[in-house]
Amino acid sequence: MADITRRLGWRHLRSAPTTHIRHHKRGRLVHDGRGLSFWYRSLSAALSEVPVNDRELAMAFHARTSDFQDVAVQATVTYRISDPAEAADRLDFSVDPDTGSWRGAPLEQIATLLTETAQQHTLDVLARTPLAVALVDGVASVRERVAAGLADEPRLPATGIEVVTVRVVAIRPEVDVERALRTPAREQIQQEADRATYERRAVAVERERAIAENELASQIELARREEQLIDQRGTNARREAEEKAAADSVQTETEAARKVALARADAEAARETGAARAEVQAAWLRVHDEAGTGTLHALAATRLAENLPRIESITLSPDVLTGLLTRLGRPEGGAGA
Repeated sequence: MADITRRLGWRHLRSAPTTHIRHHKRGRLVHDGRGLSFWYRSLSAALSEVPVNDRELAMAFHARTSDFQDVAVQATVTYRISDPAEAADRLDFSVDPDTGSWRGAPLEQIATLLTETAQQHTLDVLARTPLAVALVDGVASVRERVAAGLADEPRLPATGIEVVTVRVVAIRPEVDVERALRTPAREQIQQEADRATYERRAVAVERERAIAENELASQIELARREEQLIDQRGTNARREAEEKAAADSVQTETEAARKVALARADAEAARETGAARAEVQAAWLRVHDEAGTGTLHALAATRLAENLPRIESITLSPDVLTGLLTRLGRPEGGAGA
C-alpha cells in the first residue's frame, strides 16, 4: 500500500518499487509508473495501485478419481501482473486518495480466477485416472495439465496476468482409504522385517554352532595333546627308571666288586697275619722247647707275678722257703732271709 501524507489540503503519495501507480485527473492520465512520488488533490484525483511483484497463491480442493475415490489436491501457483494497465482496466485496483487502501478486492478476484481454472483442469485429469495411478503419477500429470491449462487460458493475458510456476504439493486420499492402501505395504515391510529377523537368528544360530564346533574341536585337540603328554611323561618315566636301574646296577656291581676286593685284601692280610703269628708262636714254642724246666718255671712265675697285685712284703716260714727253693733247684744254704 502506498504511503500518503497530508499537507494543507494536498496529498503526497509515495509508492514502493514493486507497485505500479496510475493517476488520473479529470479523466486524463497524469502519472503512470513504478515507485512514483507526487502531490495531488484528493477531490480531483483517481488513483490505481497495481502490485507487480511475484505472488504465491496456495490452493486446496477436492477431486474424484475414475474409481470414484475422493482425493484432496494441494497446489501453489506463482503469478505476477505483467501488464498493469490491462489489469487496472479489467479489475478494480482503485485506492482511496485519502487512506491509500483498495476500494475493492482485486487480488481475491485473481485468486478465484486462478483457483477455479486450476481446479477445472485438475478435475479433468483425475476423473480419467484410477486412484492408485493418481497417487503414484498424479502429481506430475496434474502439474503439467494445470500449467498448460493456465497458459492457454485467454482471460489471464487479457487481464494482464502471467503465471510463473505451478507446483502440486500433494494428492491425498481419504484417511480410511489411505490407511487401507498402506496396509499391504506395511504387511510386506513387516514380512521383510520378520524375514530379516529370521535370517539374523539363523545366522546367529549358525555362528553359535560354528563356535560350539570350534570349542569341541579345541577340546578334542586339547585331550589329544594331553594324551600325548601323558604318553610322553610315561615314556620319560620309564626311561628315567631304566636309566636309574642301570645306574643302580652299575653302582651295585661297583660296590660288590669293591667289597670283594676289600674281602680279598682282608683275607690276604689275615692269612699273612696268621702266618706271622704262627711263625711267632712256633718260634716262641721252639724257644720254650729249647729252654730248661727251671727257665720255664721262672717265666711262668714272672708272667704270674705280672698279673698279681702289688705286694710290698711277704713273710715265709722256713719250711715253705725250703720247699720253694727245692722246687726252683737251688741249694738250701743259698737262701737268705
